[in-house]
Amino acid sequence: MFTFNHYNFNVSDLERSLKFYEEALGLKEARSKTAEDGRYRIVFLTDGVSDFRLELTWLRDWEKEGYDLGDNEMHLAMVTDDFEAAHELHERLGCICYENHAMGVYFIEDPDEYWIEIVRKK
Repeated sequence: MFTFNHYNFNVSDLERSLKFYEEALGLKEARSKTAEDGRYRIVFLTDGVSDFRLELTWLRDWEKEGYDLGDNEMHLAMVTDDFEAAHELHERLGCICYENHAMGVYFIEDPDEYWIEIVRKK
């Protein structure tokens, strides 16, 4: 038997990403780990309700600009009780990157271009 634990996004600017995830989705730091030599820092974010965590990993020695996200078909999905208020917030933040009106969902993009699907709670 397996259960979901966490999902990882590598990020280029950890502080910028932490600010985005708190402002756009209300996620807070649950715990973090920093390598003794400073080569990486990992921060686990929580929604304060579920046991699922989003892991943000910053790598000091990453030499490329950005991360290769392929066709960006992978994504994280978040559910909201107030879809309209969420949409207004994300419009104000300028982070909506795609809307599918027929399906009743939209996607926001984080500072490293990861997509997060916003779904109305049923």
